[in-house]
Amino acid sequence: MAGAFHGAGEPDCVINVGVSGPGVVRAAVSKIPDADITEVADTVKKTAFKITRMGQLVAKEASKRLGVPFGIVDLSLAPTPAVGDSVAHILEEMGLEQCGACGTTACLALLNDAVKKGGVMASSHVGGLSGAFIPVSEDAGMIDAARNQVLSIEKLEAMTAVCSVGLDMIAIPGDTPAEVISAIIADEAAIGMVNSKTTAVRVIPAIGKKDGEEIEFGGLFGVSPIMKVNTASPAKFISRGGRIPAPLQSLKN
Repeated sequence: MAGAFHGAGEPDCVINVGVSGPGVVRAAVSKIPDADITEVADTVKKTAFKITRMGQLVAKEASKRLGVPFGIVDLSLAPTPAVGDSVAHILEEMGLEQCGACGTTACLALLNDAVKKGGVMASSHVGGLSGAFIPVSEDAGMIDAARNQVLSIEKLEAMTAVCSVGLDMIAIPGDTPAEVISAIIADEAAIGMVNSKTTAVRVIPAIGKKDGEEIEFGGLFGVSPIMKVNTASPAKFISRGGRIPAPLQSLKN
């Protein structure tokens, strides 16, 4: 988990607890179908508080019994391909016909913010990334949205500006040019740099497959439709070399 990366000064052995409950959050939102947006955010916040408090209690008890220092509670909502364990389905419960529709980025921003607010109140040791993860192949709702071509790479990129991670577990055509993949990475790096947040790119060129087909990874890695990539060439930009100057956000001292 994100909290398990040890840096200088960290103990050799530490208890970190990951708290993930997409299904719990979706169930809570489903009980208020006619509520306004403020009440939806408040419901998510209260739910995050409850599951984080449970994580805190488990971590403290484990720390006490094992004689190992308690590190952090990571609040991240991490989906799996299992039914009832989808972040996309939370967004749809908020009122979207399907994840990827207009309004998806706003719903995700609301979700991420409410989870953090509720979690921080429940524990003094919140760490890790502590937000919503949006891996396509690992989320049943994302898989369906990509199959129906409602969810695109461009929409996923917009979503990464307001959630915990970058473009994650996305299968793309095997013949996607290297410079296009480089430009996808550059776009995500720019989002992370300007927003002072963690971003990454985990795209998987599926050799021999084209958009519209599917590839199955198995287990928690799930299955992914091959997503269409805009192949208008960024080759000249990528081949320039050099580096993008540090943004003004980095000049804070």
